[in-house]
Amino acid sequence: MGIEDYGGGQGPQPDVLVVTTNDAPGHRVEQVIGEVFGLTVRSRHLGSQIGAGLKSMIGGELKGLTKTLVETRSQAMERLVEQARARGANAVLAFRFDVTEAAEVGTEVCAYGTAVVLARE
Repeated sequence: MGIEDYGGGQGPQPDVLVVTTNDAPGHRVEQVIGEVFGLTVRSRHLGSQIGAGLKSMIGGELKGLTKTLVETRSQAMERLVEQARARGANAVLAFRFDVTEAAEVGTEVCAYGTAVVLARE
């Protein structure tokens, strides 16, 4: 697995800027649209669960599960951006992820933040 399999985030020129901060330097908030989120729930693959169980006995990274979580977070973030764009935002401030177990059959990943309209100062 290459480095691209372990990370996510936006490209260099996104049409909807997503940041973890409460503001974006060089910009002012013209309008607060409100909370937006992207949600996905992924079931666990039996093969990766067996492999993870075996790997946990000897230690080390669970690469299959790492890749699945990266893909899941990327999908949740894409859905967040789609919702922000649909509501007229050009940015999401205070971006966060929340990850929880979903009824012991999968993992729920929620990407959330505040949709806003930014203008350059």
